[in-house]
Amino acid sequence: MSNATLSTEPLEIAARLLELAEAAGADLADVVAISSTNASTTVRKQQIEKVSESTSRSVGLRVILGGRQATVSTSDVSDAALAETVETALELARVSEPDPFAGLADPKEQARDLPLLSLFDEQIPQVDGEHRLAQALACEQSALDADARIVNSGGATFSTNFSNFALVDSNGFAGSYTDTSASMWVEVMAQEEDGQLRNAGWSTSERSLHRLDQPEDVGREAAARALRQLGAAKASTCEVPVVWEPRMTAGLAGIVAGAANGEALYRRATFFADRQQTEVASPLLTIVDDATMTNRLGSRPFDGEGVVTRRNPLIEHGVFQGFLFDSYNARRLDAASTGSAWRSVGGLPQIGSGNLAIAPGETTPEQIIAEVDDGLYLTTLMGFGINYTTGDFSRGAAGIWIRNGELAEPVQEINVSGNLLEMFQQIDAIGNDTQWFGATSAPTLRMTRMTVSGV
Repeated sequence: MSNATLSTEPLEIAARLLELAEAAGADLADVVAISSTNASTTVRKQQIEKVSESTSRSVGLRVILGGRQATVSTSDVSDAALAETVETALELARVSEPDPFAGLADPKEQARDLPLLSLFDEQIPQVDGEHRLAQALACEQSALDADARIVNSGGATFSTNFSNFALVDSNGFAGSYTDTSASMWVEVMAQEEDGQLRNAGWSTSERSLHRLDQPEDVGREAAARALRQLGAAKASTCEVPVVWEPRMTAGLAGIVAGAANGEALYRRATFFADRQQTEVASPLLTIVDDATMTNRLGSRPFDGEGVVTRRNPLIEHGVFQGFLFDSYNARRLDAASTGSAWRSVGGLPQIGSGNLAIAPGETTPEQIIAEVDDGLYLTTLMGFGINYTTGDFSRGAAGIWIRNGELAEPVQEINVSGNLLEMFQQIDAIGNDTQWFGATSAPTLRMTRMTVSGV
């Protein structure tokens, strides 16, 4: 599919389906159309394991009829199929329960002038199978060559994507944008003296090719992470400082965004309920959700309802600023949309974040570790032990023990636990080493005390 087709066809299909829905009697309607091309090459032990390339096109219709709403999607964009889609959507709406909050976005909040966010890299549609193969091979080979104890591979994959998202509605909004992404991932295994294997992986993903880490660097990082697990043992139960490596800190940003979800507030299922504009964390902590950042994976000129995207502070110097809303949940709580609606062709708008960024501090990660006499450097979290209503946190973990300010022996089969509101208050150092992990940037972070227990 050509770039020109990608940039125009979804918007034309969406407009055609909207016209049919309005003619059939829908009170309100909106249409999402997506076209994308994905390609990936996977190698394992320097042999091609899988090559795939696909182009997909789909369109989704939401109709609102007398306060009743329904959604239907299809990948068939023939005139007959679109007519059938409209008929099915209206039939489903007629048998649905009325919802007083069902509706489209406020036209005054919708984007009219789309910002230029550099979401499309013209090089990515030109990437061929030979290039993908070379990158995957180099990535895996670098990991295998790192140390004789790296004895096996889970494979390396290089992928590219370019797509177009279009949205139109009966309020008069019509917009589309084209974006690209590329990613690389590898997993390898290091062998213990007793033959047991320790696996670890590493990845890089960006909007543009030139932002990706070099394949050799990705491979070496995966190998280093596997090697540093060798000889890992359990730790005794204790309360100690915990230093979160940047990748783990990025997960904390995701937890904050989940707790700042407006639907969770409506259900009273968030520990941030009734805490807007109150101190919930150390003054060192600032977390921002921003879908307007140039050339980032979480950026877009408008959200899944056409509302203009924006910078939404979540925590600013320890103070909780507010919740993320789509239009539906904003109406339920007498609030305003924050441009945070995400949309698939087959469903209703859902609240989500754009780019999450934890502001860096001024301390080096080496200094943060050096100030810990006895504690944990956290490198892995497992499981889903988070209660968003109470803030209770308990997850399986692994890492490296810190002794006298230095990284010492690896530890595994442990649990780290606490209450998130208390954990956020106990942040006493944030590093200057911000790294990007997909759509999240985060630095090293230290909490003065958490419970670490053997499993």
